[in-house]
Parts: sequence; structure tokens; C-alpha cells
Amino acid sequence: MANSTEQKPSTRHYHPYQSLNTPIHKLYELPTSPEYLFHEEAAAQRRSWSENLQYYTGSGYLTGAILGGLKGTVEGINSAERGESLKLRINRVLNSGGHTGRKFGNTLGVIGLLFSGLESTALHYRGTDDLFNSVVAGLGTGAIFRATRGAKSAVLAGAIGGLAAGAAGIGKQALKRYVPI
Repeated sequence: MANSTEQKPSTRHYHPYQSLNTPIHKLYELPTSPEYLFHEEAAAQRRSWSENLQYYTGSGYLTGAILGGLKGTVEGINSAERGESLKLRINRVLNSGGHTGRKFGNTLGVIGLLFSGLESTALHYRGTDDLFNSVVAGLGTGAIFRATRGAKSAVLAGAIGGLAAGAAGIGKQALKRYVPI
């Protein structure tokens, strides 16, 4: 019986990277940090305006759709009438959940769109990224979103938006400082 460590000279293993003279284990070592095409991108510790736009709009729509779908589903279950068949009840629940989910999703998506646009505009004109940009964006978002309901409603919504954005910014800073992640 031949030794198991010996290979037959007539056979060899296929090695597609043989001509590269690179050890195979080093071939698939990927960098752990992001790679940037321009040095300016690496220096910035913030998402670009288009990434912010997609993030705030998308997360707003998704959150609104989920919460609205849940609210609509509960409303559909509660509005079931006595004597309805199971098929009608399921249809009522699905229709109610879908309708309310779309409505809430679109509303929060538009709020995210307005907020990201105003925050990126404030960053562009001020040249600095701080909490003030978020507060201004929250004020503007609330005021624009409720502007069609009158000045009093727009001012109130702007104040609520500014306070919410400020509280979110302060909460984020507190989490970074006190919660080890």
C-alpha cells in the first residue's frame, strides 16, 4: 500500500491562480474598512445628501407602512359584523390594513423627504454638521407639512418638529456617550 501523502506524478491539482505566484489564502482577504475613490469622501464622516434622502424617506415609509398596517388590521378586526363569513372578515382586515398602511407610509415618507432635504440644505449653507441643522430641518418640516391647515397649525407643527429633532439628536449623542456599543 502506498503512502497517503505521496501523489502520483501523472496527476496534478488544478490551480487557476498558479501563474499569479500568490498564496491562495491571501487572495480572498478583503479590506475591513470602506474603500473610497476620492480622498474627500474618506474624510467626511457623514452620509451624502442622496444617501440621507434615501435613508429618511425609505425608513419613514417602511415605519409608517408597518404601523399603519397594524393599526388598520386592528380596526378591521374590531369592525367585523356579526354573521359575516370568514372570507368577508379576512377581506375587511386586509383592506383596512392595506389602506391605513399606505396612508401612514406615504405620510411618514414625505416627512422624511422634507426633513432630509432641509437638513442637507442647512448643512450646505452653514458648512458645519451639528445639532442645529437637525433642529432647523425639524422646524421647517413641521411647518411645511402643516402649512395647508393654516398659520397656527404650521407654527405648532414646526415647534413640535424642531423639538422632536432636537430630542432625537440629544438622545443619539447620549447613547453614543453612555451606552457602549
